[in-house]
Amino acid sequence: MFPTEPTAVNNGFAALLKNRNFMLLWIGQLISQLADKVLLILMIDLLEKKYLPANLSEGTGRFYLYMAFTLPAIFFGSAGGVIVDRMPKRVIMIGSDLIRGLLTLCIPFLPRQLGILLALNFGISTVTQFFAPAEQATIPLMVKRENLMAANALFSSTMMGALIVGYAVGKPILHWAEYLNFEFGKEILVGGFYLLSAAIMLPIRFKEDRQTSVANPLTEFLQGWRYLKQNGLIWNAMLQIVALYCVFAALLELSIRLAAKLNLEQTDFSFFVAAAGVGMVLGAGIIGHFGQKLDRKPLPLIGFIFMAVALGMFIFIQNLALVLGLSVFLGLGAALINVPMQTLIQQNTPPAMHGKVFGFQNHAINIALSAPLLITTKLVNAFGLPVVLSGMSLTVLVIGFWTWHNTRRVLQDVI
Repeated sequence: MFPTEPTAVNNGFAALLKNRNFMLLWIGQLISQLADKVLLILMIDLLEKKYLPANLSEGTGRFYLYMAFTLPAIFFGSAGGVIVDRMPKRVIMIGSDLIRGLLTLCIPFLPRQLGILLALNFGISTVTQFFAPAEQATIPLMVKRENLMAANALFSSTMMGALIVGYAVGKPILHWAEYLNFEFGKEILVGGFYLLSAAIMLPIRFKEDRQTSVANPLTEFLQGWRYLKQNGLIWNAMLQIVALYCVFAALLELSIRLAAKLNLEQTDFSFFVAAAGVGMVLGAGIIGHFGQKLDRKPLPLIGFIFMAVALGMFIFIQNLALVLGLSVFLGLGAALINVPMQTLIQQNTPPAMHGKVFGFQNHAINIALSAPLLITTKLVNAFGLPVVLSGMSLTVLVIGFWTWHNTRRVLQDVI
């Protein structure tokens, strides 16, 4: 599959079902992802009901809460990758879930002060920065090279599935947990998710080579940066993934404006985001199942074209069903970019660089998910929704053709 290497055998999801270690990692990741989504809903609920000072508005309180979640990703995203190269990845993943679970369970026993809640959020988010690169670096160690495409398709689809399900059922299951135990049922539920994820991953076993030399973390970060700059194939793949997440971050704000355009409530923007998530799940399933038949097709370029068309058509469509269909189409295009590009990075990154590369990728993605929110809001206020959608559509198309051209040139140089 372009631009990843062709494979002689690709059994799709069937081969993964027989891989016990991978299945344990996948199930643990799914539960952990679900816990992450429900945790955010829990924190917002606790803020509004128990931790919000009388002199602070709900909007300001939520802003502080979001910052506590976001800042660790900006500060520690790459540092987590450096640690991953030096410690057992299994220990990092299980330990991260244990710490997050215990911190969540501690909430009912701590003073009800906003600073305490923000510190807990900051701590949990910081630990997450170590889990993500360890997870990405583990996949190529336990999955055969020819099955990496299907593995990434499965992870991508379940990640979006957890996003959709987590935000959809988060409130109902928290209310159910509160009904069972009014005092701290919700904290037990979310903390229990993290602990369950850790327990599921305990039996995982795989071989890995770790660095033993002692080096300055900043030096190792710079080594990873130089490696990326020197490896055009991985650099281009990472640029495409970051561009994809920028579009999805902007889509959150654009969806609110689209809801208003269709005379819907602002809170109905989640329909469009969920539809895009359904498209990603659908696309990931297609790639994972038909990976061999799609070999050598320029899927990332096709994905960028799909996304550009969807963004441009949003300007003219006034029908809710058609807008939802376009959102699914946009999500399908996103899967055509994310799955093959993530597979390419895993295939072409040496094990000794896994942590640094995936740590840097995690760092870049977290920034890509934050910055466009502010920029998009200002652009829409200044120029209007149609102009911004047109500009995004053109930009996505240019990025698609530019990165496709660069990738072909790098591959020709390698050959």
